[in-house]
Amino acid sequence: MDCEMLSYIILNLLYEADTEDGNMDLQNTTNIPDFILLGFPLHHEIKKLLFTIVLASYCITLVTNMLIIIVVKVNPKLHIPMYIFLCNFSVMEIGYTTVIIPKMLSVLLIERVTISMHGCLTQFYFVFFSGSIENVLLAIMGYDRYLAICNPLRYSSIMTHQVCCWLAVVSWISGCLIPIMPTVWVSKLLFCAEREIDHFFCDFGPLVKLSCSDTSKAVTTFFGQAWILILSCCMVTAISYTLIVSTILKIPTVNGRQKAFSTCASHFTVVSIFYGTIIFTYVRPSNINTSYLDKTVSVFYSVVTPLLNPIIYSLRNVSIKQGLQNMVQRHINIH
Repeated sequence: MDCEMLSYIILNLLYEADTEDGNMDLQNTTNIPDFILLGFPLHHEIKKLLFTIVLASYCITLVTNMLIIIVVKVNPKLHIPMYIFLCNFSVMEIGYTTVIIPKMLSVLLIERVTISMHGCLTQFYFVFFSGSIENVLLAIMGYDRYLAICNPLRYSSIMTHQVCCWLAVVSWISGCLIPIMPTVWVSKLLFCAEREIDHFFCDFGPLVKLSCSDTSKAVTTFFGQAWILILSCCMVTAISYTLIVSTILKIPTVNGRQKAFSTCASHFTVVSIFYGTIIFTYVRPSNINTSYLDKTVSVFYSVVTPLLNPIIYSLRNVSIKQGLQNMVQRHINIH
């Protein structure tokens, strides 16, 4: 099933809930011309260099995340909540980068890149589907580290395998539900003569700027959900790490403090990078027009951060490194 067919099915499902004018809007969207992605106003040679860097980063992101999933899957010792959440995080990262980066590579390689209305709405939905999952997963992983460090004796009884699986399922369900209303409102926007999206993917801000209809409901819905989701998940994570740091500082021995810090340092690094970029993009006042800076920050959270996440996890996590070494050793012994 290709992207166009998938987007058409999604739109039909969304519009069934809107019985008043859903069929008319859906019919109109099938006849409008394609959008043009402007990408970056850079020299051709610089675009070629950036294309090479982004492609290499994308390949590394895919390989490293797949390795994490495989290592956790084949190593029974890693079938614990921390690594189950990490596997879900890696699956999300693979999907997130795959939704954005291929189109970004096209923008860097080809002079004029277009995307249909259905394709644009599909990309919009799945970008924020993945972003919603990441927010919830990071909050859950922070809570998991809080339980492991601050309540080690009760950890196994609280964070059971069943609870772990349910939390993972909740993150994916929330990812499915949260982007629905913003996608519906964006699909209802009218676009007149101007069809050029000043971005390398279908982001909310550039689409709203292109619209020649009333965007107040779309803006209120999108940024209302963004503020609630991002700030609530960020608050849960911040509280978890505040309690973690407070507990670690009470450990009497230096070795004990270092060991405790090492178990959550990688996650804290990922959280800092993610929320630093995402809050700038979706929580700051919406009337600030910084399209070039927005695109630069978008490159960071869609290319750089997904590249760093698995590297940080694998380089700073002894269990992952040991599991990878064991897997390689078994493969060498077989052959």
